[in-house]
Amino acid sequence: MATRTDIPALLVLEDGRAFRGVSFGATGETFGEAVFSTGMSGYQETLTDPSYRRQVVVATAPHIGNTGWNDEDDESRQVWVAGYVVRDVSRVRSNWRSNRSLDEVLAEQGVVGIAELDTRALTRHLRERGAMRVGISTTELDANRLLARVLEQPPMAGANLVADVTTAEPVVVPAQGTKRFTVAALDLGIKGMTPEQMSRRGIEVHVLPADTTLADIAALGADGVFFSNGPGDPAAAHAAVALLTDVLDAGLPFFGICFGNQLFGRALGFGTYKLKYGHRGINQPVMDLRTRKVEITAQNHGFAVDAPLHRPTPTRWGEARVSHVCLNDNVVEGLELTDADGRVLGFSVQYHPEAAAGPHDANYLFDRFVDVMEAHRTEENA
Repeated sequence: MATRTDIPALLVLEDGRAFRGVSFGATGETFGEAVFSTGMSGYQETLTDPSYRRQVVVATAPHIGNTGWNDEDDESRQVWVAGYVVRDVSRVRSNWRSNRSLDEVLAEQGVVGIAELDTRALTRHLRERGAMRVGISTTELDANRLLARVLEQPPMAGANLVADVTTAEPVVVPAQGTKRFTVAALDLGIKGMTPEQMSRRGIEVHVLPADTTLADIAALGADGVFFSNGPGDPAAAHAAVALLTDVLDAGLPFFGICFGNQLFGRALGFGTYKLKYGHRGINQPVMDLRTRKVEITAQNHGFAVDAPLHRPTPTRWGEARVSHVCLNDNVVEGLELTDADGRVLGFSVQYHPEAAAGPHDANYLFDRFVDVMEAHRTEENA
């Protein structure tokens, strides 16, 4: 199906910078935070990642849509981005698994897109000025009037969006093969590949709503607790931090990804802050400070943990330390909590080891979670 090229569209940033293009996907109007993603592939995973709730994603790769859309690669139940901005939408889909086009899916789900504008100039502007509020419209083509609407929108800082994306009811993902462990996975915007990765390792995963309590987790007989990725400002997610504090008090092994890393940092007593334009893409270099090994990682975050890079911090559970850093800007990319004997009580990473579209350098972290739960079980049975 060819993408329409006859309907004009307008994009306006909160600082007044405007770009004109053409509509694709749904017509109408949308608002959100403008961010850019540097991935050259994996757009289906990006668009169905709940972490992108209320964000308008700018694709830095100039040609998007050539692999179409399929029924296997969705990471959640819907497209979550508030809008999509691309330079050139492919008029032909050429992947053997594709059964419809990107344009069709966005139109079906009411997601407004804009194409045929200078995404390089837009990306450079966001990199220099920072992520900011934005509006896209096919109905209001006067830049000043659309800007007035943009300035009425709430900022991402202070936004608690967990309730928008979490599951309404618990979902059980059975272990593949012999069941070894039970994990309570708090859904803060979880991607489908996360419980799949754990299931492959003999873990029965209980994906739980964000309002889950420690009593609910205890009733499952969970061997460990996982906090997922998700959207919004970690400084606003007070209930999740309170639950994680209870989890650590109960001595349950913990593993967190992305938003889960930021909440782990808050539970350990660290602050969080908003990055100028964030890390989004599948080519972010991260160093493990223990091994000095460098991993190429997939990321999507606009907030980060404020923790000292080169010294441990005492907490009531043990010592917390930064375990991974981004080599581009020294942003904290991982945390680890150990007791007085050096036993790992919990750990987290800011990036996505479950990235279905790749890279897969960090898949070993799921094995590490298994090792931590195994060590905890052995300790309890000793």
